[in-house]
Amino acid sequence: MNLEISDTALSDVDARSDSTARTVPAKHRSIPLAVKLAFSAFVAVLVPYYWIEYGPTNFFYYCDVALFLALAAVWTERSLYASMAAIGITVPQLLWQVDFTGQLAGLPVTGMTSYMFDSGISLFARGLSFFHFWLPILLVFLVARLGYDRRALGAWTATAWCLMVICYFVLPPAGAELAYPNQPHNVNYVFGMDDAQPQQWMAAEMWLALLMVGLPLLVYLPTHLTFSKFFTDHRDRVEQRLPTEPPSAS
Repeated sequence: MNLEISDTALSDVDARSDSTARTVPAKHRSIPLAVKLAFSAFVAVLVPYYWIEYGPTNFFYYCDVALFLALAAVWTERSLYASMAAIGITVPQLLWQVDFTGQLAGLPVTGMTSYMFDSGISLFARGLSFFHFWLPILLVFLVARLGYDRRALGAWTATAWCLMVICYFVLPPAGAELAYPNQPHNVNYVFGMDDAQPQQWMAAEMWLALLMVGLPLLVYLPTHLTFSKFFTDHRDRVEQRLPTEPPSAS
């Protein structure tokens, strides 16, 4: 008897190969429910607190956008969301981790985490901000479980460009007179590295252009190449997790 794969079976295989993790039955999902619930609970606490304390424009920071992408990733199990967030913040938050560890040892590196040791800031607020340390670790875990989506480089770069333009043209610049003390300004450093005053090295538009070119080339692309080398392609990961079905006989 000759066995042939029916057109219907072929169609089913193609459809499963092109689908994302959100189509995978519950028993084949990769992200533990405990992770989903714990992370969701954290975001549910952070968002209203930050909204009240800093205002809604605080969520234009790359790290906050990555936080929401991670939330989408743990529930939809779409690797694109996790991959985008990982591309965007793994390297910058690695610097945060290094400086925080250095501060603990009395050897600050950049000083960017000095606020974490400021007793004038509530311990609760500093505890929430500690997500800068563990979020990249969670994202690497998600990419390892869901696979790396190579479309993330272009998708995150476009997202970052949109955020830069909004922060430059809409949000308060460095050294601006603020409506209230905790209002974010110079978000994503689009006016320079000093929040107290705009950079004076070059024209403001040139600085913005430098960020729009430099970050993708020097941060996002190397991260993309590293993830592409060390993590399974998300399409292969989905195929591995899909239940096998015997071909139909005719």
